[in-house]
Amino acid sequence: MPYKFKIVARKNDQFGVQFLYNSEIMVWSESYKSKASAKNCIKSLIQNTPTAPVVDLTKEEDSSGYRFEIVQSKNGQFYNRFVARNGETMVRSETYTDKRNAKKCAASLAKNGPSADIIDES
Repeated sequence: MPYKFKIVARKNDQFGVQFLYNSEIMVWSESYKSKASAKNCIKSLIQNTPTAPVVDLTKEEDSSGYRFEIVQSKNGQFYNRFVARNGETMVRSETYTDKRNAKKCAASLAKNGPSADIIDES
């Protein structure tokens, strides 16, 4: 399967989560102090991304609960982030020159995340 989640080692004995298409990293998480927290991040993404709304913050749209947010960066490009119910960002994408690509990245995670393989490379 070309889609997969990876648990990766980070500095200071911490762990991160990546969602990939083939070898391209589409989104990545913050660093977690435990592998269990990284696994919980993946579980939450699998459970909550398929039904999460996409909120375009560049149009001043607003939402609460689990959601994708489309954000414009300081350099004028766009990225998406998946936000938990408590307002914490769980993962974010690279920046794109075209807002539609940020939205496509969010849609791909929502569609393909639930069936993606999970690989532990930590």
